[in-house]
Amino acid sequence: MTKEKVSSEKVEKAARNMLEERGVYLQDIADIVYNMQAKYAPNLTMDDCLESVDAVLYKREIQHAILVGVEIDKLAENNQLSEPLQSLVDTDEGLFGIDETVALGSVFGFGSIAVTTFGYLDKAKDGIINELDTSEERVHTFLDDLVASIASSASARLAHRMRDKEEERTSRQIKHREDEELIG
Repeated sequence: MTKEKVSSEKVEKAARNMLEERGVYLQDIADIVYNMQAKYAPNLTMDDCLESVDAVLYKREIQHAILVGVEIDKLAENNQLSEPLQSLVDTDEGLFGIDETVALGSVFGFGSIAVTTFGYLDKAKDGIINELDTSEERVHTFLDDLVASIASSASARLAHRMRDKEEERTSRQIKHREDEELIG
């Protein structure tokens, strides 16, 4: 029996829908990115941040991490995991760490800036990350870290774009770099 491959468009749409279904909107993530980058870029706009978040969500690794992480959160929310995994995810056990591992794996495509920013956001819990982390109505053990990874990646992406503009790279050169980054 041959199994059909899932199209990239279907995966991307599902990941974006999962974020929204869980109450996370691109604007929420862009707010974090803006707060992280504004001190380094006086001409930064919210549109720049939104565009960067949107571009990060085109990466398959990010999409896959969202699909897996949110699905585990939902299963825990519905008490559908076996013990002791159910309790570990349901309580966001501090030593569990798999939630951070999944999220951290998705930031590596954006370099060390994304990795260190992720570490900061994992502790600081800025914006929507804090709302997810402290929610008592829903389980967001994976989602809060995934949002941190998206914001970290978008921040790193912006930092690299700002350097490209400082160095007066052409739009074509910047576009070529961006196209290469979308692989994976």
